[in-house]
Amino acid sequence: MKKIVILLACSLLTSAIAFSQTSSPKVGWLNSSELLSAMPERAKADSDMAKYAKSFQDAIDDMMKEYQTKGQQYQANEKTMSDAIKEVKMKEIQDLQNRIEGMQQSAQEKLQQKKQDVYAPILEKAQKAIESVAKEKSYDYIFDKSGGTLLYGREGDNILPLVKAKLGIK
Repeated sequence: MKKIVILLACSLLTSAIAFSQTSSPKVGWLNSSELLSAMPERAKADSDMAKYAKSFQDAIDDMMKEYQTKGQQYQANEKTMSDAIKEVKMKEIQDLQNRIEGMQQSAQEKLQQKKQDVYAPILEKAQKAIESVAKEKSYDYIFDKSGGTLLYGREGDNILPLVKAKLGIK
């Protein structure tokens, strides 16, 4: 009886090991930062974003020059101004400062929205290519190594070359 229990236990253990080996998920990984950097669309998006940001920066720089000029004029002529003129000039300078701060905040919000709009199609294209390669190669999971979610990956499971090929990138 003892032999039958041991034999049955060994049989179950062997079956469990065999099952776990045959049902292990196929895992792949890639470095999404490297993939996105290799996509030609990224360079154009980066250029578009730089131009868009520069337009805001130029407007803010012009406002800052005006602010500095008004401040210098105020300081130079303060002694000869009446209290009423001083008050008007100070209000002008404060209003300009508030406009600059508002412009900076608005620029940040608009830049963030533009960034999302510009990069969304690129990220979507990359995601579709990753999903396509994963399905074609029967991967169960693909991890992004650049996100810090995987510390080690066999080079054979790196699907970056396959995704680049799918996107026509050398």
